[in-house]
Amino acid sequence: MITLATDFGSPYPAAMKGVIRRESAAELIDVAHNLPRGDPRAAAFWLRFVLPEFPPAVHCAVVDPGVGTDRAAIVVRAGRHAIVAPDNGLAVPPARALAAATGSGPDDLVVFEIDVDDPESATFHGRDVFAPAAAAVRENAWGDDGIDDDALASLRLLSPAARYVDRTLPEPTVERDAAGVPTSIEGEVLAVDDFGNVITNVPGKTIDGIDRLRVNGHASVPVARTFDEVPPGDPLVTVGSHGFVECDVNDGRGAEAFGLAPEERVRLVPA
Repeated sequence: MITLATDFGSPYPAAMKGVIRRESAAELIDVAHNLPRGDPRAAAFWLRFVLPEFPPAVHCAVVDPGVGTDRAAIVVRAGRHAIVAPDNGLAVPPARALAAATGSGPDDLVVFEIDVDDPESATFHGRDVFAPAAAAVRENAWGDDGIDDDALASLRLLSPAARYVDRTLPEPTVERDAAGVPTSIEGEVLAVDDFGNVITNVPGKTIDGIDRLRVNGHASVPVARTFDEVPPGDPLVTVGSHGFVECDVNDGRGAEAFGLAPEERVRLVPA
């Protein structure tokens, strides 16, 4: 299969599908086309969460605020998968997760640069660069068990990347007392989902055993396993399915209740 993930909304992904269908009979799966607009870091977080659920595939991911500039276009072989994406840090976090999920280890990555001739448009490389590259990888570098390294390396449109943007998601800072219990956790908002849930970069295990937290000085709120542990409209802190701490509201929007947005700092203090 070839998966598609963009911030394009509609109808632009349909044009990408048309290009791929001219060159490949692969099954096409839409991951999302409402990824945070122009935010490769947030998109990398979501794809790191979603793509490891797929069997080996070619993943075409385009969130590309630098479209038309001299930023490179790349293919990352990650375990038995491949990611086709702009070289802006979007591809590497999910590629590491894919490689780890296939049992080859998070560093089992090989990166190629796509040799781009002259795209028809300076504003739609999803159609003109990434879609045809994804089709070419699927049709020419697919083996019985996923991506074939030798076939991928022999593709004429690819050359080994001398360098690439190696994005890592930020790590929180945790202060602890003499017994090792957290006294302060300084993190950052990675994303806000469609429900208004504020997803931080704080691993869920960091708050194990903590019953209540203050978030950026707000009144303390309960640390809950499920939304239903607090009344509708009440705030809470929980650990999402992605494994990170969230600041949420049961039947409401955590982003508004806590006054938080992507890339803002968040301080969690046990209450």
